[in-house]
Amino acid sequence: MELRQLEYFVAVTEEAGFTRAAARLHVAQPGVSAQIRQLERELGQPLFDRSARQVRLTEVGEAVLPYARAALAAVAAARLVVDEMTGLLRGHVVMGTVSAPSVLDLPGLLADFHDRHPAVEISLRESDPESLTEAVRAGRMDLGLIGIGSSVPPGLDAQVVIDQALVAAVGLTHDLAGKSDGGLAHEPAVGVAHDSAGTSAITLRELADRALICLPRGTGLRAALDEACAAAGFTPHVAFEASEPYVLGQLAAKGLGLAVLPESAVTVAKDDLRVLEITEPRLRGRMALIWRATGPSGPAARAFIDHARHRLPDFS
Repeated sequence: MELRQLEYFVAVTEEAGFTRAAARLHVAQPGVSAQIRQLERELGQPLFDRSARQVRLTEVGEAVLPYARAALAAVAAARLVVDEMTGLLRGHVVMGTVSAPSVLDLPGLLADFHDRHPAVEISLRESDPESLTEAVRAGRMDLGLIGIGSSVPPGLDAQVVIDQALVAAVGLTHDLAGKSDGGLAHEPAVGVAHDSAGTSAITLRELADRALICLPRGTGLRAALDEACAAAGFTPHVAFEASEPYVLGQLAAKGLGLAVLPESAVTVAKDDLRVLEITEPRLRGRMALIWRATGPSGPAARAFIDHARHRLPDFS
């Protein structure tokens, strides 16, 4: 009995067919059939009922399946132990993100890890926040990047990697911009207060009836805005969403609404915008790396998480 035969047996079972199993294993279908027949001859009993249109396990096959899986798992665990002791990492790590903010240089992070551990396959997947969080919690993803509010999702650990003040920005023709001669307004607009330093400001509650331009759900900015608005007793009216902060500023500059964006993003198209500080409360947008609180599933995942945590900022 060979491990390859057990691997083929499990693959045919899980894929419910020889052709799909062969595609999953990247081998020719006749080779899979031949190995299964050899295994059945060695055991002296058929493992699959081939009389129906769909391949099904026989009673003997059902009894053998858990032992086949246990044998394969034991071999994989033995390889992981040896790899960990020798520093030779192999495997597959998966990172999920709701968006890929350019300020973090995720391509550079992944490329550096690949250079250090070329035998580890890396996947980067975009997902919605709820699915991503659940995938990390369940171990289907090793690491995630999501926007977070004031608390970390249960069952997870986190490292805040982006923490920025949020501001509001409007185009020069917006009613909040006040009078303008092509630059920033020199007189306060209706509904816009000034703090002691002369900075224009607007309270969070005054955003309630405004058409807002914002990053999508799952980003730190959107999480902070939604959480603060919920605490203030209203749901923000988000008329436009864009995944890049500079696009938010461009949309606001065209008079399409009031953009809520990171303070660092107002340098783009700043000559076409009036920037207002959001007060009562002041808002900050945060994004964080998340991973399972119980720890990574293997040495490759552990090395990947450590690499990401050391490569990215820590505002925790």
